[in-house]
Amino acid sequence: MAGRRSSQKGGSILEFVLVGIAMIFIIISFFEMARGMWTYQTLAYAVREGTRYAIVHGKSCATPNTCQVTIGQITSLIKSAGPGLDPTATTVTLTPASGSATSGTMSTLSTNNTTWPPTGANSVGQNVKISLNYPFRTVLAIFWVGDGRPINDSQTFNLSASSTEAIQY
Repeated sequence: MAGRRSSQKGGSILEFVLVGIAMIFIIISFFEMARGMWTYQTLAYAVREGTRYAIVHGKSCATPNTCQVTIGQITSLIKSAGPGLDPTATTVTLTPASGSATSGTMSTLSTNNTTWPPTGANSVGQNVKISLNYPFRTVLAIFWVGDGRPINDSQTFNLSASSTEAIQY
């Protein structure tokens, strides 16, 4: 009987280690998915706020069609509505109903004083579209050993959100 007990020593530790590794991976994956969902929701909220700001031509507009909004104002509003988004990595694309789209990072566009939407594309009822693209970096790459990348090179997923609305006044 004593020989049988000594051969079973460490069995529970081995079982704990085997189950524990899987559980740690599941817990980390759960938190990474939650972080990714939070980032996407932040991105979607920020782009909606920027589009709303653009379609009413500014917050301080006293009477309809008397205010003009700039690319820098829209980008600054998006930046303040999106806490946690890296302004140097977030790409903003502003597309008017007619004319060419303006694209750049939040950092570069926040100093742009060009009126947007441009003349001819800023009439009531015309659509404006604002899109954001953000590279989401996950820490789950540490579990993908052997894929040829360094262990500290994280996997990147591009998250994008866009909002299209008609100019109100």
